[in-house]
Amino acid sequence: MEFTKMESLGNDYIYFNCLDNEIESPEKHSIKLSNRHFGVGGDGIILIIRSDKADFRRRMFNADGSEGQM
Repeated sequence: MEFTKMESLGNDYIYFNCLDNEIESPEKHSIKLSNRHFGVGGDGIILIIRSDKADFRRRMFNADGSEGQM
């Protein structure tokens, strides 16, 4: 899996470019990858996906697998 990890103000997320590839079960991936002992480590994952209203949009999944709202 190709990803970018970014940190700001104490939060760190794992970003995935999903414009051409879809990630199945992002909830499960978020739980596994966010583990700081056995995964990449982070507060969750962010998927960059296509949008009908803007250039892009994002879906954010917390480390527990729940989808974050913003």
